[in-house]
Amino acid sequence: MTARAVDEPHRASSQLELLFDLTFVVAVAAVTARFADHIAGGHALSGLVPFLQVFFAVWWAWMNFTWFASSYDTDDIPYRLLTMVQMAGVLVLAAGVPAAAGHADYRAVAIGYLVMRAALVAQWLRAAAEDPAGRGTALRYALGITVAQAGWILWLVAAQANLLPSSAQFPCFAALAVLELTVPRWAERTSPTSWHPHHIAERYGLFMIILFGESVLAASNAVAEALEGAEVGRRLLIIAGSGLVLLFALWWLYFLVPAGEGLNDRRHRSYRWGYGHYGIFASLAALGAGLEVAVAQTGHDLEASPLAVCYAVAVPTALFVMLLWKVHTPILAAPVLRPAVVVPGVAAVLLMPSAAAHVGVATVIAAIAALAVVMTVLTIAPGDNRSPRQETRAAT
Repeated sequence: MTARAVDEPHRASSQLELLFDLTFVVAVAAVTARFADHIAGGHALSGLVPFLQVFFAVWWAWMNFTWFASSYDTDDIPYRLLTMVQMAGVLVLAAGVPAAAGHADYRAVAIGYLVMRAALVAQWLRAAAEDPAGRGTALRYALGITVAQAGWILWLVAAQANLLPSSAQFPCFAALAVLELTVPRWAERTSPTSWHPHHIAERYGLFMIILFGESVLAASNAVAEALEGAEVGRRLLIIAGSGLVLLFALWWLYFLVPAGEGLNDRRHRSYRWGYGHYGIFASLAALGAGLEVAVAQTGHDLEASPLAVCYAVAVPTALFVMLLWKVHTPILAAPVLRPAVVVPGVAAVLLMPSAAAHVGVATVIAAIAALAVVMTVLTIAPGDNRSPRQETRAAT
């Protein structure tokens, strides 16, 4: 297991990485479904913290494997077997999402996380043994992950045994999350890993596609449920169509310019870009939950108010656009998203739900989708109308 070349030509995601991503489809779907239940029940704020906590575990497990594979994907038998062990851990984690989000029971999530992290530590130890040039970095990763995992186990045991006050549980979680985030920065001080910028950009794009797919699936399932209880109505058609248009606009904004070139030219800014995607990914997952509830309320009586349902769509949309602007701008030579478009657009999206009591949920969702389209059009308009692929070829 030796480090792969940073400038390896035609580097793309492997079939094993694509299979690995499929296991996260299950985990993301479980997290989104539980958050949608909280929104529909009128408990969006109380369900927000469990949603962010469980989603952090899902995202961090995916990200750890992704960056490791970008540097050390040998695709031999030991590598494949250890990766499959991590997939099994993801499925255990996904099975524990309902208990974690609904009853603060993180035992199954912790077990799945432990399985994933144990396999990842084994991968780093193998890299340390077989790649002398990167041994120091690999050992630091193995040590840091082990210490962080021990902290998660202690946190869980203390919480389950009522040794940790409920008021201290979230601060402890936040502290352990910060510890996890500092491990890569500490480990790579000795010698940076040879992750491939275009490969990383593709991997993040593929995970983004998974989240877009989950949003479409959530809204589609809600439409099917709504049709069981009522005939097809104007509100249902407007919300379903507007939700699809909204997702199309956000997809267009995210993939407007490939990130690979920017990461290649500004590798030192990769942490901000990589870590910042937690908010982008979480916003898109939350948007899927919000759209599901918005569609469901057309055929069912929900405890959530129209104002809450509209905010469940508006807030994730605004956060997605704002974070996309803040994350992508530092790595691009010429920023694509401009403050003159983003700031007024985000403000307008956040103001829309205030009209829900007067014009209805369907009209507000349609207005949010229209604003997303306007932001996309204004972002594209100053360019020369070439596609992102053509821009990349021209740069090459």
